[in-house]
Amino acid sequence: MRNAMSGWGVHRVVMGALALLLGCSGCKADPATGSASQQQNVQPAAKAVKLAFLTNNASEFWKIAQAGVRTYEREAKVQVDVVLPDGTVADQNEKLEELASQSYDAIAVSVVAPDDQVSKLDGVARKAKLVTFDSDAPKSQRMLYIGTNNHEAGKALGAEIVKLLPKGGEMAVFVGTFSADNAAQRMKGIEDAIAGHGIEIVARREDQTDHAKAQSNVEDIINAHPGLDLVAGLWSYNGPAIALAIERLGKKDQIKAAVFDEEEETLRGIESGSIAVTVVQKPFQFGYLSSKWMHELVTQPEATVKKLPDSRAIDTGVEVITRANVADFKAKLAEMKAVQ
Repeated sequence: MRNAMSGWGVHRVVMGALALLLGCSGCKADPATGSASQQQNVQPAAKAVKLAFLTNNASEFWKIAQAGVRTYEREAKVQVDVVLPDGTVADQNEKLEELASQSYDAIAVSVVAPDDQVSKLDGVARKAKLVTFDSDAPKSQRMLYIGTNNHEAGKALGAEIVKLLPKGGEMAVFVGTFSADNAAQRMKGIEDAIAGHGIEIVARREDQTDHAKAQSNVEDIINAHPGLDLVAGLWSYNGPAIALAIERLGKKDQIKAAVFDEEEETLRGIESGSIAVTVVQKPFQFGYLSSKWMHELVTQPEATVKKLPDSRAIDTGVEVITRANVADFKAKLAEMKAVQ
């Protein structure tokens, strides 16, 4: 008895099976010819996310923050461009404009002069998700601040100053610019902590991130105030400048120093005794968390906005470093810096 399936039907079945065997996903056998044809089912390539991390200067401090950025890059398989300005408002504004004009999806920035840059920041916020870190601009349209609660950090350093000057005394304070939010808040914290302890701030000097001027400012004030008991530095490079000035003038046993951050020369100054204490932030977290929040605000905007804290701020905390714990801290720091 003849098979009911015709030769033409067998041919069609064979060709269809062959297409399946060849793993031709989306293929179909052409009923007219019996041949397998490839259906075009190409998905459009996902748009690459453009993220930028813009600091407020190019000091050594930011190497640790960059390690945090690189760590998140590897975890999330995303690129974050780190931009280091020269420390001036003009240069940071120029770089903000460049990033906004280059279609970056999100920008994180440590603001040099928050009150003066509100309109510039708001212009950027209309084009990209805007996050601040380290130095906030709370009057701007930024979505989130990540970093130190600088008032509390100032209070922590102020408490150490009170310990160093239990009978009161004279002190001077040095920073790049007091108009930066982090500097203003640290200064307020110090003032609150030393109030009622007989400690007078006899001089305040800015250096506009000029490292040579940072050192000469300290030398000038020490020479002008023979009764000076302590000097304080509010930005990372002020620590090394203070240590050099004290050592150069031979005042290590006469004038105490209390500073911020963990630059190598600052830690060496603590080991040698030219600096008594430093309050360190957590810049690794600045980089890591800024990258993470930027990425999620761009790729999961609705869900991420719902997760924003009511305060629109994430405090990364501080640590007090003295000669007693500087060795352990340096070991931890080396591990973080190795992540590049």
